[in-house]
Amino acid sequence: MADEALSAGAAARRLGVAVTTLRTWHQRYGLGPSRHESGHHRRYTADDMDRLQVMQRLTAQGVAPAEAAAWALAQPARASAPEPQPAPAPAPDQQSTVRGLTRAAMRLDAQAMRDILGTAIRERGVMAAWTDVMTPALIAVGDRYEATLRFVEVEHLLSRTVTEALAAVQHATGSPRILLAAADEEQHTLPLEALAAALAQGGVPTRLFGARVPSQALLDAIARTGPAAVVLWSQRPATGDPGQLARVRDAPHPPLLIAAAGPGWPEGDLPTGITRLTGLTEAVQLLASL
Repeated sequence: MADEALSAGAAARRLGVAVTTLRTWHQRYGLGPSRHESGHHRRYTADDMDRLQVMQRLTAQGVAPAEAAAWALAQPARASAPEPQPAPAPAPDQQSTVRGLTRAAMRLDAQAMRDILGTAIRERGVMAAWTDVMTPALIAVGDRYEATLRFVEVEHLLSRTVTEALAAVQHATGSPRILLAAADEEQHTLPLEALAAALAQGGVPTRLFGARVPSQALLDAIARTGPAAVVLWSQRPATGDPGQLARVRDAPHPPLLIAAAGPGWPEGDLPTGITRLTGLTEAVQLLASL
């Protein structure tokens, strides 16, 4: 796109924003088109588009528009440097990152969400990204649904993007000795996916079976793989049947550790020999110690 110059409409389409957004960025922050041809409207050059992309990325992450514009304007021009290095972006704080992720979700902007989540995992690690960024954004979107009975599509796309980001964490090598599964009929698995990613980041391989694992299938998997630990996740009371845990405990060759994770399990005593996990950090520390 070295010699290409775009009209405002074409630039807006390429960025996926409204033309009025480009006009606002031009009028307020000076991020306007720089190529002028006699008798024609000004057009956006490749350098202009680079700056607009920086502006778009940072505002999606929750950076204030004026600050994002200052960083965008600091980008070196292509013509002045054969291989320009972009100026380092400011690191958004926790609240601004959550706001940026939530806004991207409301726009159904999957790429912006991937960028934000990928950056959060790289800079904070899986556990902090899950606790400080992903969970608050998921709660915020869930609260909007509860208040309006709308935005199911937002919740689904955000959940899917979180799954993709967690799955992208490099898998640990070696034979997995930890089995992670959702209770029978339990469909919510994001916390299990976060646990698997956090363990992988710490060099601990796992087998993640995902949602709705029937009791007999779980027992078959245990018999075939001989795990040292089994974590069974329940999100809802309807799926938190302690009998599932007892059946694992009473298997011919039970794991060393059988753990119940999630708010769906009864608050009272669990079957003898079952460990209750109350948080991601505790779970990672305990499982990694095995």
